[in-house]
Amino acid sequence: MTVYEGRERFGRDFDDFQPGDVYRHWPGITITEYMNTQFCLLTMNHMPLHIDKHWAAQSQHGQRIVVGTLVLSLAVGMSVIDTSGRTIANLEYEKITHDAPVWIGDSIYAESEVLDKRESSSKPDRGVVHVETRVTNQEGKRVLTFRRRFLAPRRAATGAA
Repeated sequence: MTVYEGRERFGRDFDDFQPGDVYRHWPGITITEYMNTQFCLLTMNHMPLHIDKHWAAQSQHGQRIVVGTLVLSLAVGMSVIDTSGRTIANLEYEKITHDAPVWIGDSIYAESEVLDKRESSSKPDRGVVHVETRVTNQEGKRVLTFRRRFLAPRRAATGAA
């Protein structure tokens, strides 16, 4: 009998990734007013479009927009269990695009596609994985896209079967 404690399914080893693989991250999350305001305050982003309901109502959008770095942070977090949970290091975030606004009360969902991978040239026990993560809202409209690279251990290094 095999007993899994949870960490066995948290992330993957370098050997598990194949270009073209798509991981649909679950669950999604509904963004509340509290989450948006707290994130803005914690990161010192006091842009009124994100935190002032009255001011935002008079803007071209007519309402507050969820701060984009919150959407990015949530999407990265959603992807960890399927992709980088065993990562040695995050190496790079690139090509972050805010494709459509996210509103308070929207639910967001994410999926990551493996673009490529390469073995480390200096350490044989690891490799670099390159993924693109796409974020959609409850209507299936893409709201954010980003790419990142992370350093993942080889299976022989973790002792996983």
